[in-house]
Amino acid sequence: MYNKLRLEVKNRVGFMTMDSGARFNKLTINMLKELKRGLAELQACDDAACIVLSGYPGESFAVGADIGQMVKFDSQHAFAFAELGQSLFAAMESCPKPIIGALNGIAMGGGCDLSLACDLRIASDALRFAHPGAKLGILTGFCGTQKLPRLLGRNFANEIFMTSDVFGPEDALRMGYVNAVRPAATFWQEVVAFAERIAAYPASALAYAKKAVNAAEDCDLKNGCTLESGLFGSLFPIRDLNEKEVR
Repeated sequence: MYNKLRLEVKNRVGFMTMDSGARFNKLTINMLKELKRGLAELQACDDAACIVLSGYPGESFAVGADIGQMVKFDSQHAFAFAELGQSLFAAMESCPKPIIGALNGIAMGGGCDLSLACDLRIASDALRFAHPGAKLGILTGFCGTQKLPRLLGRNFANEIFMTSDVFGPEDALRMGYVNAVRPAATFWQEVVAFAERIAAYPASALAYAKKAVNAAEDCDLKNGCTLESGLFGSLFPIRDLNEKEVR
């Protein structure tokens, strides 16, 4: 039973939709816990080969932490909250199934960080993203300062964190934050088609590709190549390998 989340599996795609019942999807303690539980459920579901995380058709993907909760935190509670968010993102990154972030609208603060734990990001042209912590006198605790520089480079990451500016879909493409931007009118249909195309591929190949690419950030080239060759070898023999497609 979920209060903030809707789960659905269709055509080998698992949909995890944030729906807080309000205008914006806030990453409250309960929302983070439900996301962890929903992810585990879809990861264990044999009928879901790919996962789409979104706030569609609402106005926001996710707008970050609930300030109403945060003002009551002391240092210990703040640390525990950061650990809860980071544990969700770690679970997303270790999930063997590809996770597509369908950024239907606003992705602020922790919502931006949540999107970074996805393997691919497709945005609506309604996207607005930012890290407003500086003007609030706080800093994200959800790994954004570590992941944004790795994805976008230090210059763009510093601009995002130090200005608290709100950026749009063109900026998202320019900075390399998203893989694609789609018109709001056709956004969801295109996300579903993209996810279904990925979900049609063999699950083991998708899982190993994700594992190898994620490892590239944390290991040197030699060890990364050794990992790749081991994963490559473990996929053979493949009985239904189509030689024409390989060529």
